[in-house]
Amino acid sequence: MTGLKQFDLTSRTALITGSSQGIGFALAQGLVATGASVILNGRDVDKLANAASQLEKDGASVHQLAFDATDHGAVRAAVDGFEADGTSIDICVNNAGMQHRTPLEDFEAEAFEKLLQTNITTVFNVGQAVARHMIKRGRGKIINIASVQTLLARPAIAPYTATKGAVGNLTKGMATDWAQHGLQCNAIAPGYFDTPLNAALVNDPEFSAWLEKRTPAGRWGKVEELQGACVFLSSDASSFVNGHILYVDGGITASL
Repeated sequence: MTGLKQFDLTSRTALITGSSQGIGFALAQGLVATGASVILNGRDVDKLANAASQLEKDGASVHQLAFDATDHGAVRAAVDGFEADGTSIDICVNNAGMQHRTPLEDFEAEAFEKLLQTNITTVFNVGQAVARHMIKRGRGKIINIASVQTLLARPAIAPYTATKGAVGNLTKGMATDWAQHGLQCNAIAPGYFDTPLNAALVNDPEFSAWLEKRTPAGRWGKVEELQGACVFLSSDASSFVNGHILYVDGGITASL
């Protein structure tokens, strides 16, 4: 398989967690555009239905799978049940995540625990559940959503930085354990993107001015600019890429 055919995802099915809005929904759009069927996931069934209807208007094949990705048993039951119905999950995008901004000395223990559950436990839960099926087939793609905070820190988000560092290393661990079974496990590390998660920062003129000066590209990222990286890591074009963290950040991690 050569050329653009390597990027064709026709007949592939992708599960994307946290995909009713923001980055997850944009990634679903990108995968659909290259031929994949998508499984949208979230906890809010109404938001999932709305997201699905938007994709279906353009003729996409869309499934909805509502489960709490922090609940190991619920994840296993949902993934096993979906596979039992006869459709294989070929691609898994672990996108579910959250942010909480508080100076470290005042950071609430409950908020820290919630970050751990949402940003790390979900990657373990969903990654393990889909990998068990992928290993039997001898193929599969797992893409975890990391962050520039996998590499860098900023004030008032130390626990978030810790969780994204863990996502980066868990990705390497997945590759180390599962590459021998034909799986490619990689991560995308977005820089600063205009998403609901970053709404407070986007609406802060002082922060936006700082970001534009700090980022070589001089602007916020657009969620659509993550689609190409996701398609690449989902496709046959990345068949020998494993344990890699792909920074999509306008150059912020390359420049002092």
